[in-house]
Amino acid sequence: MTYDISIIRPEMHHDDVKLRGRDYPAERRREIRKGLQTLHTMEVMAVNIYKSQIGPKPCALNTQLSAALCNELTHMQDFLTKLFEFGFKPSKLRWTYWLVGYVFGLSSRTMGEAVILKTAVWTEEKAIAHYTKLLAGVPWDEETQSFVEKDQADEIGHAERWRELLRDRSSTC
Repeated sequence: MTYDISIIRPEMHHDDVKLRGRDYPAERRREIRKGLQTLHTMEVMAVNIYKSQIGPKPCALNTQLSAALCNELTHMQDFLTKLFEFGFKPSKLRWTYWLVGYVFGLSSRTMGEAVILKTAVWTEEKAIAHYTKLLAGVPWDEETQSFVEKDQADEIGHAERWRELLRDRSSTC
C-alpha cells in the first residue's frame, strides 16, 4: 500500500477512536501492548531530537525540522491513542527516551548542520527498522496496521529528505 507522505497530519474523526482488542487472547494483547509502547516511546525520543535540533535562525533546515517535528508529534499521538483504545498505558520508562532525545538533539545542534542531518538519518533508519520488525511480528488489527504502515512510510520519507539535504548542504543555517 502506498501512502501520501506529503500529508503531515492526516485527518481523524471522533468516530475513528474506539475500543479495540478487548476480546483478543492474552498473548495477542501482550504483543500489541509491547509493540505500541515501543513505537510510542521511540516517537517520544524522535520528537525531542527534532525539538532540540531546531535553532533560532530562520532557514530552510529549521523549516524542514519543524515539519518533521509536527509529523513525529502526530505519530506520538497516534500510538498514545492506540494504547488507550486497547486499554493500555504508555511505558513508565518513556521519560528515559525523552531525555535521550533531548541529549541527541541538543548535542547534534551544537556540532552543526552536518551532524544534525547525520543524527536525523541515523534516527530515522532506527525507526524504520523498528517499524519493519513490529509490522512483521505483531498481530495488529487492520486499522492499527494501517497507522503503523503510514507512520513507517513517513519515516522512510524523512530519511530520504535528510540524506538529500546532507548531499546538497546549501541550506546552511
